[in-house]
Amino acid sequence: MLFAIAMLLLPQRPPLASGLDPLQIRQQLDWRFDQDYPQLEALYRDIHAHPELGFQEHRTAALLAARMRRLGFAVTEGVGRTGIVAVYHNGPGPVVLVRTELDALPMKEQTALPYRSQVQERLDGKLTDVAHSCGHDIHMAWWVGTAQALVALKGVWHGTLLFIGQPAEEEISGARAMLADGLFSRFPRPDYGFAAHVGPALAGTVVVKQGVVSSASDAMAITFRGVGAHGAMPDKSIDPIIEGTHFVDDVQTVISREKDPQKFGVVTVGAFNAGSVGNIIPDHADLQLTLRSFDPGVRRLLIQGVTATALAVAQMAHAPAPLVLHPRGTGSVVNDPALAAGTADALAAALGKQNVTLVPVDAPGGSASEDYSEYGVAGLTRSVYFSIGGHTQATLDRYKAQGKPVPVNHSPEFAPDPQTSIRTGVETLSLAVILVAQAPAVIP
Repeated sequence: MLFAIAMLLLPQRPPLASGLDPLQIRQQLDWRFDQDYPQLEALYRDIHAHPELGFQEHRTAALLAARMRRLGFAVTEGVGRTGIVAVYHNGPGPVVLVRTELDALPMKEQTALPYRSQVQERLDGKLTDVAHSCGHDIHMAWWVGTAQALVALKGVWHGTLLFIGQPAEEEISGARAMLADGLFSRFPRPDYGFAAHVGPALAGTVVVKQGVVSSASDAMAITFRGVGAHGAMPDKSIDPIIEGTHFVDDVQTVISREKDPQKFGVVTVGAFNAGSVGNIIPDHADLQLTLRSFDPGVRRLLIQGVTATALAVAQMAHAPAPLVLHPRGTGSVVNDPALAAGTADALAAALGKQNVTLVPVDAPGGSASEDYSEYGVAGLTRSVYFSIGGHTQATLDRYKAQGKPVPVNHSPEFAPDPQTSIRTGVETLSLAVILVAQAPAVIP
């Protein structure tokens, strides 16, 4: 009742032709956010201090599931192994998907936060540090905050909310696992979809990209096989470390000499593991790679080029053929251009034009990758993925004064400002949902 009275007392502006007044909605959202923020920050700190790796997010999923049930959502756990699906019906209208990620990274946090992670988990049999250095903890907090706001504002929109908590985004495996487990058949099939990611830009700002948002990503693993021997008898060996080092150099010619220089493509060897001590030539070397691209033709070229280079290097060394695995990959996230423009207009009216940037279709996307793209492959084409700034001006100024680069996602020092980031995430996602779930919707 108090909330309804508060909404009536808000300053009135002439409504848009569609009937949506983004600034008034933003004021309503901020009123709600100010009431909810203490418990949203507590949730964020709890998740940050207790990160879990992909497909191990049991505690995290249970925590979010309990929150959503208290809001009146029908919640199903264990979708795609550790994912959750929360459904809220609010009369006839479109089904709108809102997604967050649940997983953390296998790395050590090096922030000074009092609630920094000190968690370790097993990964491939080895104990590793775990940290939310990508920002998924912020995403989960604004996901819950968005759900709370939309339930409180259910008088201004109609339809069904499909809130999903996705596991294993960092492994680009979780979206596919949820889809394989019936996400779009067991639950209402979405008409629209929204997701967002916090990044190192100025907090309170939003970037909306039309068309291609992110690169395709392909993970590959190569095992070069040789013949082990004493370090003093290299002629008795086939040295897989030599094979691997030749490969690391030679594979870049796929980029420099085979790929169209006007088209984006990156091959990165991120891990090279071989041997145990200095006086033994090992019998194998294990390499792990990621390939990034926008164009499907370039994507095929990179995969084929990596494979061909590995085979050629082994043949040159008179070694057995290497084991080449292409275990997982995902395509580019693609925003619907009309929906991106519509949400950008609404956000600019609500947050201020200086805080919202619409990037056109013909501009390149980002080089990072996201398996949110899998929902598009499964048919969710009317979708927008937002980029939200996470660093305050004071933080940006401090790093500049120190002559240091600003920490980006996956840096051990990445620490977005929680209050501004979560607020902007709630505003952005809530406005986007209301935009398409009005009667009639702004975007048909």
